[in-house]
This record gives sequence, C-alpha cells and structure tokens, in this order.
Amino acid sequence: MLGLRPTSGGPTAPVDDPLAITDVVRATDLVLEHVLDTALVRAHGVDPVFARDVAARVSAFVRRGGKRLRTAFVWCGWRASGGTGDATAALNIGAALELLQACALIHDDVMDGSVQRRGAPAVHVDFARGHWAAGMNGSAESFGTSAAVLAGDLALAWADDLLTETALDSPHGMRLYREWQAMRGEMVAGQYRDLYAQANGSSGADEALTIATLKSALYTVERPLALGASLAGADEGTLAALRAAGRCAGLAFQLRDDLLGAFGDPALTGKPAGDDLRSRKLTYLLAIALQLADDADDSMATAVLAPGPSTRTERTVERMRSALASTGAQAMVEAKIMELAAASLRHFEATGAGPVVRRQFAALVTQASGVEVPTDGSLS
Repeated sequence: MLGLRPTSGGPTAPVDDPLAITDVVRATDLVLEHVLDTALVRAHGVDPVFARDVAARVSAFVRRGGKRLRTAFVWCGWRASGGTGDATAALNIGAALELLQACALIHDDVMDGSVQRRGAPAVHVDFARGHWAAGMNGSAESFGTSAAVLAGDLALAWADDLLTETALDSPHGMRLYREWQAMRGEMVAGQYRDLYAQANGSSGADEALTIATLKSALYTVERPLALGASLAGADEGTLAALRAAGRCAGLAFQLRDDLLGAFGDPALTGKPAGDDLRSRKLTYLLAIALQLADDADDSMATAVLAPGPSTRTERTVERMRSALASTGAQAMVEAKIMELAAASLRHFEATGAGPVVRRQFAALVTQASGVEVPTDGSLS
C-alpha cells in the first residue's frame, strides 16, 4: 500500500494502487478538503463577513467538483518521469491546479456573462441574487461582478500559497516555480487574446488555435504533465516528450469543448448550450466553418457565422449550429481531435514510461478528447 499524506496536519489518504487515477483524484479531494478547511479558518480570523460571503463561496465552488483532469495529468507526468514513494507533493500540486482552475472559471464566467457553471448558478450570479435578496443598495449585477472578481482572486491566492509551500519543500522547487510562473502568464495571455478576438470580430483558424493553446491546452495538460515531471526531476528528453504529448492532448480537449459548447447537452456539461455561439466567440470550429463556407461560396452560412451583433437570438444560434454541421466543420473538427489524440499517445510513448502508466494516460486522453484511443497505451 502506498500512503499518501496531504499537507502537514491533514488526513492520510491511502491509495491501494498507486496508478489508479480514481484513487489519486479521491486523495487529491482529501487534500483540497484540508486546504479549504484551513483557509476558511484563516478567513474567519481576518473578517467574518468576508469569510461567509467570499471565502465560503470559493470553497463551495471548488468542492462542487469538476473532472480533476489536471490532477490526473500531474500524476501521469510524475510517474512517467520515475516518481515513486511519497506522493504528497504531487497531490498538493494537483490541488493547487484545482484552485487555479476555480479562479479561471469564476473570472471566465464574468467575462462571458455565463449564468451557470457545474450545474449551479455562476458565482457572479449567486452574488447578485444574494444582493437582491438582502435588499442591498446599488446594482445587484454590478455587485455580483465585482464580488466574483474578488472571489477569483482569492482562489488564485490560495493556489499560489499551496504551490509555493510545495516548491519550498522540494529539491526541484525552482523548476516547479518556473513552470507555474509560465502557466499563469499563458492563461492571462490566452484570456486576453480571447477577448481581443471577440472585440475585433476575428475569424482566422491560426488565431483560434493560438487562443486554444494559450487559454486551455497548455494549462489543462501540458503544464500539469511538466509540473509532475519537474517534481520527479525528469531529464530534458522525457520532459520534451511530455510537453509534446500534452500540447496535442490539450488541443484535443479544447476542440472537444468547442463542440460541446455548440452542440452539447447542458444536463451533461453543467453549463448552457450555445453560449460561445451567442457571443460569437472565436473557436477553431467557427473559423473552419467560415473557411469551408467561403470555399463553397455558401453565402448563407458565411452571413450567419460572420461578425455581427454582440449577442444573438436563439433562432440565430440555431442557424449557426446548422451552418457548423452543413459546411462540414463539425466533422472536420472531430477528425482533428482524433488526429491530435493519436499524436499525443505517440509522443507519450517516447518517454519510455511503463505499460501501466501508458494505459492510464491513454484513458485520460480518451476522457479529455471524447474519442476512443487504445487503452493499452500503444498505437497499432
């Protein structure tokens, strides 16, 4: 049995199979429980109103879940690079990434005006409803937006605290810090490029891929793999193979998310369908559809997908969905996802990781991309 202990003072989380991702996720959730409980106690010591309204909301949002994919990819990067024994640091990094993800989602929902996340009201919506119910002064919407920005900032602070503590305890702490530092900058850059593309009415496929890489692919898969590898002291060859594998898997994940954003079932995704289309967000799916429409001289598809009003009616959103399918863009993006998933496995094999780790990585790529890849961790 491998004993996994989270941050000092927390509960021990035993994992019978050190490569069972479900157990790793469960152990990371125990770490998060301890981290969040400790953070709430500190928040109460600062100010009880702040603790009740802001810290408690952030804590509840993180506890509400998510796929915990970043945690699992940290684990794969650590194991593929020879990580063995006490996995406390790997679990802490995974927990820090989940806190960072909370920051990103809370802020993203504010910027996109999304009303739902993880099957519940978005944080800024929840703040606004609380403002209205309490009969407070001023605009409920403005209050909700401002408070949600602070909530996201708090989640980021908690993430930085946990990563810093972990790095200070590791002989490879500077490598961990450099990966974390780069990842945070990439996230902000990607979010800004997303906003910039919407404001400009951009439609280019290359720009869409740049945004997808910066905003999602790097911090969803590539950087978590690299953080795990850095923790294990990986050599440059292993680290390069993991980065390549992560870049491909991360892009596959984002392209799948684009498809779900256009065609997904809200009951399964936990967020409204069509938000990206309603705001005409630049995605690879949209860019490819416009290219195909132009090539086919399909003026109707081009017109409905082209830049226009800042928000679109439900009827227009339905017409956009039809155009994404009829131009062949939906099928082309599906094929691109399969290509990226297969490439990711090829790169991962170059790490020399054992068959069990490769199987776990293949299962994660299947989960992230939504396409079946060989579960034996190899390609035919």
